This record gives sequence, structure tokens and C-alpha cells, in this order.
Amino acid sequence: MRKEILLSLAIIQVLLTTTGIYGQPGSVKQVKITDFSLQSSSVVEDPGEEISNADYKSNIYWFPVTVPSTVLWGLVNNGVYPDPYQGLNNMYIPDASDEFNKQYNLEQYSHLPDDPNPWKKPYWYRTTFDVPASDKGRNFQLIFKGINYRAAVWVNGSQITDSTQMAGMFAQYSLDVSKFIRAGEENALAVKIYPLDYPGLPSKEQLEALGDFYPNGGPTGDIGKNVTMLCSVGWDWIPPVRDRNIGLWLPVYLRTTGGVTFADPMVVTELPNLPDTGTAKISLNMTLKNQSQERKDGTLSVTISPENFPGRTISVSRPASLVPGELLSLDMNSSNTEEFNISDPVLWWPNGHGKPNLYRIRLQYSDASEIVNDTSFVFGIRTVSTKAVQVNKTWRRDFYVNGRRVHLTGGAWVPDMLLNRDSARYDHEMQLCRNANINLVRIWGGGVTPCDEFFDAADRYGLLVWSDFWITGDTQGEFKGSPDWPLEGEVFKSNVVNTIYRIRNHASLLVWTGGNEGHARRELYDFMRNSITELDGTRPFIPSSSGFAELPEGWPGAWPDGLPTGVYSGGPYIWQDPVSSYNRAITARDWVFKDETGLPSMVPYNILPRIIPNLVWDKKLPFPLNNSWGYHDAATGNGRWDQYYKETINRFGEPSSMEDLCDKMQLMNAVGYQGIFEAAGHKLNDIGGVMLWKLNAAFPSVVWQVYDWYLQPNAGYYFMQNACEPVHIQLNLANKKVTVLNRTYNPVSGVTASVEVFNLESESLYKEEKNLSLTPSEVKETTSIASVFKKTEGILFVVLNLKDASGKVISHNAYWMSSNNDFKALSSLPETKLKAELITAGKTEWTIRITNNSDKIAFFTRCQLMSEGEEVLPSLWTGNYITLAPSESILLTADCPASVLEGKNPYLRISGWNTGNQEIALSRE
Repeated sequence: MRKEILLSLAIIQVLLTTTGIYGQPGSVKQVKITDFSLQSSSVVEDPGEEISNADYKSNIYWFPVTVPSTVLWGLVNNGVYPDPYQGLNNMYIPDASDEFNKQYNLEQYSHLPDDPNPWKKPYWYRTTFDVPASDKGRNFQLIFKGINYRAAVWVNGSQITDSTQMAGMFAQYSLDVSKFIRAGEENALAVKIYPLDYPGLPSKEQLEALGDFYPNGGPTGDIGKNVTMLCSVGWDWIPPVRDRNIGLWLPVYLRTTGGVTFADPMVVTELPNLPDTGTAKISLNMTLKNQSQERKDGTLSVTISPENFPGRTISVSRPASLVPGELLSLDMNSSNTEEFNISDPVLWWPNGHGKPNLYRIRLQYSDASEIVNDTSFVFGIRTVSTKAVQVNKTWRRDFYVNGRRVHLTGGAWVPDMLLNRDSARYDHEMQLCRNANINLVRIWGGGVTPCDEFFDAADRYGLLVWSDFWITGDTQGEFKGSPDWPLEGEVFKSNVVNTIYRIRNHASLLVWTGGNEGHARRELYDFMRNSITELDGTRPFIPSSSGFAELPEGWPGAWPDGLPTGVYSGGPYIWQDPVSSYNRAITARDWVFKDETGLPSMVPYNILPRIIPNLVWDKKLPFPLNNSWGYHDAATGNGRWDQYYKETINRFGEPSSMEDLCDKMQLMNAVGYQGIFEAAGHKLNDIGGVMLWKLNAAFPSVVWQVYDWYLQPNAGYYFMQNACEPVHIQLNLANKKVTVLNRTYNPVSGVTASVEVFNLESESLYKEEKNLSLTPSEVKETTSIASVFKKTEGILFVVLNLKDASGKVISHNAYWMSSNNDFKALSSLPETKLKAELITAGKTEWTIRITNNSDKIAFFTRCQLMSEGEEVLPSLWTGNYITLAPSESILLTADCPASVLEGKNPYLRISGWNTGNQEIALSRE
């Protein structure tokens, strides 16, 4: 498809980071417009021509909002509606569905006296802004990064575009407003946001902890008629978002330039001599547009430099002349631009396989008098590819970065319930993912394609991104819904094109998929596949996030190989004995690449009151439930809570308190996630990857996450972190053999694997060491301890250590095991005490040595950074919930973002199953 045709689908321009500073006369600058006023068109009847006048006055109160903000979030911040994250507050907010409102009598809560459904009519966002007189005659663009669901725009009394031109949640728009901006005066902007065409019917609310299974996407899946965040109608981990997240959900910018603008720059990197990576080739494709009424004779200058390697900058320039209105396509590549042949490039590698090195490219267009346009963005020199392999009549898909196979580990990432995230939050979440030693984050198809800041953070931290388009089996006919949805195919297509343009330069982006557990209809499926080949062409496309959703006969498969998807969802989504994960990995089948599996994963007790504010047990329900727990996902049908709860009690005994239950569930989390990732790891070269459903939470929830909505990890996070470390020692639970695996591309030599087995009284029953070396990506078994289990009853502790040639521990691991899975005797584990020493202190980082000087096992010890009695979140530990053998010590590092520590005096809290509690002061550099 020609780029000119695609440009006509929507007004498209990739928003980049500018280097200009607002306020310098004649400079290129970009200003985020944040301060708006909000009101319903049900209340404000004035037309856009009036509302968008700078001197507009209204006798109606408008709510101040900071954009980005959805309508509901803006009203919540103004106290109109209660905070829907908390308790059962969402049940005091009317829904976008009339039928649903009647079912729960929610109409009574509408803030609009004449409108029982406050989301049926459009809302106005209005603001004013100044433009310096020195900018008179320059070019101005209003850039909307994301609206939901339709929008019309007015500037200074003139309509710029209407709701037929701005539609769908995932398109961005660059509107030329040069003729309407008044330099030297106050300007006014009015945006009319229209609700979803079809609000969708939510399923029955999760108001009972013993509720039934929740039909994802509503009983009919009719939210899928729109091109929007499908889970906004409710899923089994997020309640219905009452307004369906209508509004300006991504930023709005005013960009000021000379008459020439840049459109759709694309940087492509090649490594032509793989496996040799000593040479790279770069190409740059972009379009220049002369939006002025004058001929422009100028020069395009391109500067490329690695961000952390000064002195390796390359610069090149090209003359470029444009007549008024001309679109000029430029193609600079290694054949016509010698400088684009890079020797000894610094490559971008995924987490665990090298540094995620980035380059910055700066684009400047200058004429004889000034810099007309100036922008920059980062990219990585790297290649990605895929290969489908047939294994026992099942297809497995492998992925490669820079020619090297990557065993993918990670999980699904879901959007915040009210899209209430900022750049700091994205940075914190991606830091948590990197710290967990995973290498991939999956953008789930029922959510959103996140903002630029998400991908920027993924680039920085070496996290590969798997990006689903907005199709799910729950709305597009695989399970329910209809393949005829979304109804407006052209809206879907324009959103696809915009999304490809927006994120295709990110080094982190690994793969596109046609949706989650299902397919769009043929027209849209082919459009996605073809658009990716034509507008990207550098990374693969697979038909779906699940190979169970087979393509109809005659449809083309993955691109570029045309073969089946080769990845499989389907869980299990309940807590499983870790041995069962080994059995699945050995049997293969869908575990040749498992992209969705997980378990309910209770939060630690200290965060629980923030998630369930009314922690009072309803004695008609199992301890400690009340119906608020059900709403926050501890419902028997949705979170598989009943099985998780019963198995916890079967193994560890009846809880004596809520804290005791949370502690026991942390043990369940630990072995559950450990089993998933270690089972896949022991088949490192036979399994393409394993991914969780899911990593994070959309709102305060108690299940299906390794870190919660408040960014606190549970024990499962740290056992996943341990299992995914680059060089790792573990116990193969299927055959009781100590196993060492090397995930890296480098050999590991001269290491010693040690194992020691203890009984409940901490008596050593078995001890052995073996020396070994590993080649890249090798798995090697050493000692068998099966005989110990055959002749010993009761609970056993297995402590493993892997040491390098100098004797330094490079991997530590521990297991508690029982032949009959009865761990109730852990409650009688002998008490011991740990010694904690501060080894190094920085401004935001501390290294701590924890030593068990006793002759007893120190079991399941947790470390927390604290301040004034509250945990500092997020805190990034190199290990946690650790078990130490007698006389054993471990070094742990804790790190925390500087912004989080501001104004705090952190200290260390150590608590454990049998170690008591202690606190120590932490100095700061």
C-alpha cells in the first residue's frame, strides 16, 4: 500500500522528542498542554465555535482536570464520584450501559440531574494557552496522542476536524492549525469527546466472594463492536470502567516549527554478516512536507551517536528543496550514504544477554536563515527474527535477537483500570520487570497499546515487547462475540497504521500478533499482516497469541514464514504442584511455548489493608473473606481462589490470623512460580518461552500478579527472579537431580555446584559438591539426591549454591519438600536469629550481608526498605524471601528510585518464618 494512501486515512505524524526550548524566538519547540476544564455537553449547550473563543464565559462550573485524563478520572479527582479503586466504590458510579444501570439501580448516582446515564452525551475539554508574538508566521500543529472514542476539535472559534475524522482509541493525530493560531495573544482550544458507539454490556458484578465464573468482556462481548480498550467493560481481573475510559487518555501537544515538517521517520538496522556483529547498516526513510506557501531550499542534517559512547558520532546532510505543499520522500541507506555503514556497533541486547545500548538520531532541516525543524529520538542497532520448529506434531516458535536464540521469559502486562499512569510509573514498572530477570513484556490484546513512555522505558531496560492488536476471542467470535466486530473496519485500519508508525522505531518491539486468543475477520487480518510487512518489515507477525485459535483454511500464517503461530495460551490458571509444571515441560505439547499460565498469588499482609479496606471476616464465608474480597478478584470462579485457599490449608494448616494466611500463601506463590520457570528452564533449548498471566494489576487486586497495583512484589516475584537469573542452580523436581543452566551466550567455566539436605531439626543428611563447566545455553545435571527422599520422611530442606572459581556464590536456591506435601510441621521450626550488616551505602542503593550464625535453618526471610512504618515502593532487591543453611550468609542489594526516596529516611526491616523481626538503620551517601 502506498504511503500517500495511508496518509490520507488519517492525519499522521510520529511525535518525537524535540530539542527546541519553548520561549526562544524562532526555535522549534513542543509544549505539552495539560491544564483543561471539563464539562458535559448535557450541561453546556454552547457550540464549539463559542467554547473555543479565548473570551468565552460560562455561568456553569467547569471541573479542572490535568490531561492526560479520562472523563471519569477527572470527575473522581473533583470529588464528583468516589474513588473506584477502593472497596466497593465502583458500585456508586453509574455505568455506560442503561441495561446494567437498571440491574443494579446505579442511575440514582448520576451527577447529571436530567441524565440518569452521564456517559451518553459528549464531554467538553477546554483550555487556553499563549503563543509568543515572535512565533507569528510559523507552523503550528496540535498533536493528540490518543483520544477515546471520537473527537471534534475547535481552535479560536474555528472547527479543525470532526468526529468522523478522529475515531478509535489507538490513532494519533497531528492537526495543522497554523491558520488559526494567534501569535502574541491568548488562544483557546475546545475538544468534544464522544462516547463509545456501543458501550457494551458488562457481566454480572463480582459482588460475592463465592461468585460464579465471570464471563470476560461481558455476556455477549459486544464491547468488541468498537476499536477500544476491550477490558473496560470488565474482565475477571478488572471491574467495568463506568465511562469506558472516554477522554483525552494520552497527552496533547502544541508543536511549533518552520514551514517544513517531518512525517513518519523510520530507522532500520541490519547486521549483514551474522553471526559476526562487527558491522551494521542503517537506513533512514522519512517524508518532508512543506506546509508553507513558499518554496523551501534547505538542508536535512542527520546526526547519529551512541548514547553512552562519546566520540563516535556520525553526521551527514542532504540538500532538500520543496515547493509549497510538496511531500518529499527521502531514503538514506548504506548504499547511498557511506556513513550509514557502522563498524563495531554497540548493540541493543535484551535483559540478561547484554546491555540495551541505544543510539540517538537528530534530524534538522535548515534553510539559509534558520533551523526550520529539529527533532530527535532513540533507536537500537539490533535485528529480530523468528523460526517455527515442528516438535512431535506441534509447532514451536523460536525468536532471535542479533542472530541469537532467546528463551523468552516474562508475562502479560495490562493497563491501569482508569489509564492512570505517568512516565514515572512506567519507569518503575519496567525497572521491576528488569529486576525480575525476565526479558519480555506482552501487551495483551484486550487492553491498550501503551504510550511512548512505556516503550521508552522498555528500550532503556532491555525488555522485549510482544504487542497484540486489539482483538480477543471473547469479543471477536472465538468464544463469543462476532467476527463482524469491530463494525467500522476503516477505523480499525487507521488505528493499525497509526500504531505501526508510532512504535516501529523502538528497539524493544519484538513481534506483532493479530490479537489475543482469536482472529479478526479476514479483511482486517489481511490488513494487519500486510501493513506490518509494508510499513515495518523488520519484525515478525504471528496470527494470534494462541495456537489453539487455528486459522481458517486458506488464510496466510505468520510472517515471514507463513507457518502456524507456534505459541499457546490456555493456562493452567490455578495453583499447581510444581512437579506438574515439569511434567508439562517434559510432555511438551502446548508447553513448547507457553505464553499464558499463572496462579492466584496473594499479596503480602502489610499491603492488604490498602486493597481490602474493610478487613472484617464475614463468617458466612471462608476465612478471611467478605464480599469486598470478591470484588478485588478473590472470587471462587475468577481467581480460582477456592482451590488456592484449600490447597494452602491442606499443606500448611488452618490459618491463625489473616497475617498467617498471607504468609502461608507466600509459600504457595514461591513454589508455584518457581516451578513454572524452572520447569521451562530445564528444557531451555526445547521450549521457546514461558510467560505469565499476568505480571501486574489493573487495580488493587489480590490475584494473578507478581507485583501489585501499589508496586509491591510478592514472594512469587522473587522466586521467578531467582529462576530466571542468567546462570542458575536448581533441583529438577521430576528426577531429583541438581541441575545447572547457563542462559547466557558466554561459556561458564570452573564453577562448583553444592547441595546440602537438612531435616526439620536442621540436621545435615546429605552434602556433596561437583565441579563443572557450561557452554553457552547449556543445561547440565550433576548430583542426584533421589535416594535421600526415598529413605527419609517428613519435611526436608534442600539448599543449593553455585560458586565461581574464587568461591563467590553466583546462584543460591532453596526448597522445602515433603513426600506427602504435608508442611504443617513448619510451624514448629526451631527459632533462630540472623545478623544483618550494612556493607555499602549510596544515595539510593544499599548492599547488605545477612548471616545465619546459628546451627538452625533460617527459613523464608523477608527484607523490606521501610520509612515511618510503611514499605518504600517500589524497592528493587536482588533477592528476597531467602532461606539460609546454618553458618551461611548472603549479599543482597536494595535499590530504589530517587524520586520515591525523596523526603524519606529509610531503614531495613528483616522478618522471617523462624527468625523474629529486627530493624537496622541505613546511612545514605
